[in-house]
Amino acid sequence: MSAQESCLSLIKYFLFVFNLFFFVLGGLIFCFGTWILIDKTSFVSFVGLSFVPLQTWSKVLSVSGVLTMALALLGCVGALKELRCLLGLYFGMLLLLFATQITLGILISTQRVRLERRVQELVLRTIQSYRTNPDETAAEESWDYAQFQLRCCGWQSPRDWNKAQMLKANGSEELFVPCSCYNSTATNDSSGFDKLFLSQLSRLGPRAKLRQTADICALPAKAHIYREGCARSLQKWLHNNIISIVGICLGVGLLEVSGMALCLQLQRRAMGGEPALPLPGAEARLHDTLDIPV
Repeated sequence: MSAQESCLSLIKYFLFVFNLFFFVLGGLIFCFGTWILIDKTSFVSFVGLSFVPLQTWSKVLSVSGVLTMALALLGCVGALKELRCLLGLYFGMLLLLFATQITLGILISTQRVRLERRVQELVLRTIQSYRTNPDETAAEESWDYAQFQLRCCGWQSPRDWNKAQMLKANGSEELFVPCSCYNSTATNDSSGFDKLFLSQLSRLGPRAKLRQTADICALPAKAHIYREGCARSLQKWLHNNIISIVGICLGVGLLEVSGMALCLQLQRRAMGGEPALPLPGAEARLHDTLDIPV
């Protein structure tokens, strides 16, 4: 075996192992999403909080896992069998994924101001309609989760919650905010945190709608809440994690480019190893040209 053939064989098995790893990873993501979808109560008990709409995220994880497994399966079979059609399809899907990521990056960079304005409008609309429709709480739960994780309250400040009509149901002029604004580190009293946890956990039970419409977890603004708006907290988070975000994006892009390069090498080997098929009538024309008797 020549050195070139040995190198191509090494590329073949490296691409196979590379895709096998992502196939297993996709399977784990799919199983995790299915677990959330089937057994929400156990997942909430394991994680501790349930702000994010679990059904939506479970479907996203399940679909992402299936797509990752399908792409990795194409790469595994195409690399192991050296099938040109599968290798070409695998290369095309990787190229499409890479081009989509580049396009999204360019759009986010060029349309950043417009995107920030759109996010602000969406958040303020979510705050204004907070708990007005018991059947549509996905955006509200997501915003509660963002406030809890970013340790903030409102978009610019907690006073943004003045626009929430459901928090003024008692007719009082006092400002109330949701329990996701509660600053549990400012005091040893965890009553607000416990109320929030029980309120979110109860939505998974059979009396979810009843609890959701009858009980809104709210705290007065005079209590221990986060005083900083989420716009500033989000900017701080992006500034502190920009290196990690760019590093992850570059790493994913490098893996995709490496996979496409290895795929091209195997495609060249597959094309070079297949004998060319003679065209019909080519042998007769060759004899006529050379005037060789048949």
